[in-house]
Amino acid sequence: MDAGALSSQLVLGLSRGMLYFIVAAGLTLVFGVLRIINFAHGSFYMLGAFLSFTIADMLGKQNPAGFWLALLVAPLIVAALSILIERGLMRFVYGQEHLIQVLLTYALVLIFGDLVKMIWGTEFKSVSVPSIFIGNLSLAGIVIPIYYVFLLVVGPLVALGLWMFLNHTVTGKICRATATDRQMVDVLGINSTRVFGTVFALGGWLAGLGGALMAPMVNIGMGMDTNMIVYAFLVVVVGGLGNIWGTLISALILGVAEALGVLFLPNLAIVVPYVVIGILLIIRPSGLLKSVW
Repeated sequence: MDAGALSSQLVLGLSRGMLYFIVAAGLTLVFGVLRIINFAHGSFYMLGAFLSFTIADMLGKQNPAGFWLALLVAPLIVAALSILIERGLMRFVYGQEHLIQVLLTYALVLIFGDLVKMIWGTEFKSVSVPSIFIGNLSLAGIVIPIYYVFLLVVGPLVALGLWMFLNHTVTGKICRATATDRQMVDVLGINSTRVFGTVFALGGWLAGLGGALMAPMVNIGMGMDTNMIVYAFLVVVVGGLGNIWGTLISALILGVAEALGVLFLPNLAIVVPYVVIGILLIIRPSGLLKSVW
C-alpha cells in the first residue's frame, strides 16, 4: 500500500467525520438544552437527504443550481418540520422519564420511515455533485476529491458558527442558561418554551444540512437514518455533552476509524469504529473534553 492511497483514505475519513459532526452537533444541542433523547434526529437527517434529491431533481440533475438550492432549502424545511413536532408533541414530554421520551421519538422514527417509503419509494436515489466540485486536487502526490475539500471547510465553519452562537450571542447564552436552570430563566421573565423551540429547530436544521451534504456521497435510501443516529450518539457521548469542539474531535476520530477499517480490515470494517469508541470511553469515560452542561 502506497502513501497516496493511505492519505486519500484519511481525507475520506475526515470528510465523513465532518458530516457526522454536523448531525451530532444538533443532537447534543437538543439533549443538552431540552433533555430529550431524540431518536428521530436520524430521521431528520434522512429527510434532508431525500428533500435534497427532490429539489435537485426538479431543477435537473445536470443543473448545478439544484445542489445549492437543495443545500439551502432542504435544511430549512426540516427545521420548520422540527418546530411543528416540538410544539405538537415534544413539549408534552419535557421533564418526563427518559423511557417516555424514547418511546415517543422512536414512534416518530417509524412514522417518518413509512412516510419516506410512501413518498419516495424503496429505490435508492442519488444527487449529482455540482460541476464545480467534480475532479480532484493533487497536493504533494495526494489525490483529493474537490468535494471532500469542500466538506473539510464546511465542518469547521459550522463548529465555529455554533461556538459563536452559544458563547457570543444573547440567544445562545439564554440557551446555555436554560440548560443549567430552566426555573431561574422563567423567573427572570424569559420565555423558555420559545428557547426550546429555537433549539429544536436548530437541531433539525443541522440534521437536514448533514443529510443534504451527505446526499452526493451515498445512495439515499431507507435505513440511512438508523446508521446515522447510532454514530451521532457515539460522537455526542465521546466528545462530552454540549462541548462543540469535543464533538468535532470525536466525529473526526470516528470517521477516520471507519475509513481505515475499510482499508486495513475490510472483513471487520463495521466493527472497527465501535472498538475505537470503546477504547476511548475506557480511557475517558466522561468524554474527551469537559461537558459544558
